[in-house]
Amino acid sequence: MDCIFCRIVNGEIPSYKVFENNNLIAILDISQATKGHTLIIPKTHAKNLYELDDLSAAEIFKVVPSIAKGIKRAFNPIGLNVVINTEKPLQSVNHFHIHLVPRYDNDGFDINFINHQADMSQDKYNQIKQAIKDNL
Repeated sequence: MDCIFCRIVNGEIPSYKVFENNNLIAILDISQATKGHTLIIPKTHAKNLYELDDLSAAEIFKVVPSIAKGIKRAFNPIGLNVVINTEKPLQSVNHFHIHLVPRYDNDGFDINFINHQADMSQDKYNQIKQAIKDNL
C-alpha cells in the first residue's frame, strides 16, 4: 500500500508535527487553507470513517478538543470547522483524517450548507429518521 499518511506516520515523509501519542499524530496540513489548519491522523490505517473502528474513533476524538484549544490559544480565530471527508466528492487521501480549520474574518474558506428545510415535511423527516434508526 502506498499511503502518503502511512508514510508520514512512519517518518518516511517529513511533516510539521504538532502532537503525537501512541495512537495518532497531528500535523499541519501542507495546504494551510487557513493559518493553523491541522490534520489529526490515526497511526493505524483505516480508509475512511466507514472503516474506523470504535476504539480508534474514541482515541482520536479524545484529543480533538485539546488540539482545537491549542489552535485557539495560538491564533485566536473567530471559530473553527471540524471536517471529515469520507469518499466522494472530497476525500483526496484514502486514510481517515480530521481537518481542524481555524476561521478568520474574510479568510475565503467556504463550507456552507444548502438549506432544504422548505422542501421537507414532518413525514419526510420521520422517514429519514426511521431509515437511519433501522440501520444502526
